Amino acid sequence: MNILITGATSGIGRQLVLDYSKSGHRVYACGRSPDKLEALKKDCGEAEEYVQLLQFDVTDREAVRTTLGSLEQVDLVILNAGVCEYVNELSDFESELFERVFAANYFGVVNCVDALLPKLGAGSRLAIVDSMARLMPFTRAEAYASSKAAVHYLGNSLKVDLAPHGIAVTTISPGFVETPMTDANDFEMPMKITVADASKAIQKGLAKGKAQIYFPRVFGWILRFIHKLPLRLQIAISRRMKNAQ
Repeated sequence: MNILITGATSGIGRQLVLDYSKSGHRVYACGRSPDKLEALKKDCGEAEEYVQLLQFDVTDREAVRTTLGSLEQVDLVILNAGVCEYVNELSDFESELFERVFAANYFGVVNCVDALLPKLGAGSRLAIVDSMARLMPFTRAEAYASSKAAVHYLGNSLKVDLAPHGIAVTTISPGFVETPMTDANDFEMPMKITVADASKAIQKGLAKGKAQIYFPRVFGWILRFIHKLPLRLQIAISRRMKNAQ
């Protein structure tokens, strides 16, 4: 397969590039940092020949269009690039923070979809990474979780509109995964898994053609159950979690 992965220089995206290339797939590894991209390619070892590096920032619409517009048909797209910033105090509540987060997490996905739709044909698949954070009103997550909720809705809507064209869409909702992004968190992260396990869960789910992928499984069950509770109970649970920190 020809596979394109954004956010390829770190965390889940990096592991996916390593795993898919070593399985013999041609991988377009997309990232902002030329140095990190070159380091990634070297880490692929003998599978290096299967990896093509694409350097651009997903928030730069014209760079995305120019770079991705030159590609031929892609069989699988995994839009994984994203950032995380928290509203730590009410005094930190500023629109600039929300703009930064939405620029990468939401409009970064939109920019890539805009450029890649002409490259997707019948039988191809578009996978969009959101987050389980969208399932509850977590403290401090106003910007991050709302951007991921928007991405999840976008993915589900695309499932409807792309189906007649034979293009499948998968939404991917990770819990806590051990990455440089979560390393910066200063709170407890239950059931945190490795990037290797996250990559396996994604590969397995995509191979089965799943429309939604959640991992880790038990954590996903818990949060989806809470998500079905009345909002007042969700808020009460979140308040207790906040007070326990």
